Amino acid sequence: MNNELFEKNVVLLAIAILVTVSIGGLVQLVPLYTMEQTIEKVDGIRPYTPLEQAGRNIYVREGCYLCHSQMIRPFRDEVERYGHYSLAAESMYDHPFQWGSKRTGPDLARVGGKYSSDWHVAHMIDPRSVVPESIMPGYPFLAEKDLDFSDVALHLDALRTVGVPYTDEQIQKSTADLKKQQSTNDPDEAEGLLKRYPKAVIGNFDGNPERLTEMDALVAYLQMLGTLVDFSKVNLETMER
Repeated sequence: MNNELFEKNVVLLAIAILVTVSIGGLVQLVPLYTMEQTIEKVDGIRPYTPLEQAGRNIYVREGCYLCHSQMIRPFRDEVERYGHYSLAAESMYDHPFQWGSKRTGPDLARVGGKYSSDWHVAHMIDPRSVVPESIMPGYPFLAEKDLDFSDVALHLDALRTVGVPYTDEQIQKSTADLKKQQSTNDPDEAEGLLKRYPKAVIGNFDGNPERLTEMDALVAYLQMLGTLVDFSKVNLETMER
């Protein structure tokens, strides 16, 4: 076909570009939905607790992802510094996911359990108090701002519509679970929460058990990152196939 036809007709050129891009996109994406290994089956992956999800919302709201990726690439230098390379299954319930290669600060995919909650609070309030060379801004207001969780049940229900497998019980008990994760010291009360959300970190995160703050939520989220999968049991041969 003569290129002159497209060069002189902007509308026709736009349609041709749209068709070409659509075909290219389908060729790339459709096979992924037919391959079982696109998202590996990995034991331990679960939806976020209501408090972790609230913390993740704050993490996204404050733009933390602009400087901290959550994607450890399968290169020796990255694995030695940050831990096991990231698996697609770890982000299967993320909306939006935090993958990327932009790092002004370290990757946070495996930060859970690496530091104490007190360390995280001090770091968020005044980063240079624990990392002198840090250029990160402080977020002291998170410890002063009460967490708004009035719509937590609706939020989990909305996530369920896009594929996150929250159960009716988890949604019904979302407000109680959110409060319980931050405040309970009773093993019997924690048992139900841990049954619904295995390996959830329970405790007072910001040092003030009388208030449920945005700092509590953010630290709860950070403390679970990378802790759900037992990488010593991950079948690497299966991952490579």
